[in-house]
Amino acid sequence: MIITHAVADVDTWLSFKDERAGAISGMGASDVRDHVAPDGSKAVAVSCSTDDVAGMLATLENPPAELGAAMQRHGVVPPLAVYVEG
Repeated sequence: MIITHAVADVDTWLSFKDERAGAISGMGASDVRDHVAPDGSKAVAVSCSTDDVAGMLATLENPPAELGAAMQRHGVVPPLAVYVEG
């Protein structure tokens, strides 16, 4: 799974790497990795593996309060685009 979105500040977003990996792992994902656009824009992506694509999609569409607060703290700018292996 790959999740893309913009952030308010890339350095701030990167500073929460461990917290983000923990939150995503808590949704049943593994191999969580952060990616930044090489063009200097505020576009970022998170890739991970999961056996529960439907569960992750449901959580991302309607995040619980704690996850929503973490996304806000990390500077996530909606919308999120989600890609799954076809």
